[in-house]
Amino acid sequence: MDGGFAPVAAAEARIGPNAITQLVAVLDRVEGRAFRDQVMAAAVVAVPDPALGMIPEGDAAAVHLALRMAVPERAEGLLRLAGLATGSYILKHRIPRGAQWVIRALPAPLGARLLAGAIARHSWTFAGSGAFRIAGWTPLTFEVAGNPLAAGLRADHAACHWHAAVFERLFARLVWKGCVVREVACVAAGDGLCRFEVLPHA
Repeated sequence: MDGGFAPVAAAEARIGPNAITQLVAVLDRVEGRAFRDQVMAAAVVAVPDPALGMIPEGDAAAVHLALRMAVPERAEGLLRLAGLATGSYILKHRIPRGAQWVIRALPAPLGARLLAGAIARHSWTFAGSGAFRIAGWTPLTFEVAGNPLAAGLRADHAACHWHAAVFERLFARLVWKGCVVREVACVAAGDGLCRFEVLPHA
């Protein structure tokens, strides 16, 4: 394990812009610009400029919530698409090709540890003020306490499809081709934190 949770100070409550920008791209492609504008207006959030860096996590949470309220029957699928797109963006722009080659070349358990460590070191980009940790290795398990994108949500099932999809895209491309990530605990469903299991196969 990584030794415990690593929270970010509340005054620094910011998150990576992909939490919004990749969702905007999905909405434009799947639902259309008018619907995207409707969601952003309901959230009272402008589309961020990725060049400006991190954004307030509250903005990302508001956009995700506005989408869930606008189309509750389709929101989870759209958030999953946005999470997969975020993972693809990270692979293209944030993980050097040399590092990707090393991870792929290693035996899967070692590659998974290397990738998990990199994710933990950069967890503020997707966990914001939440606290992330590697909670176990068999199966590889991630936990996010105080997940800002799940704050205030109420559901009868795990609801963090964006996070699960980000993890799934990274591990499927670099470690286990048939990887599936399942959220087995979620604050939206009344659990104390969000817990994700990274499974080599479905």
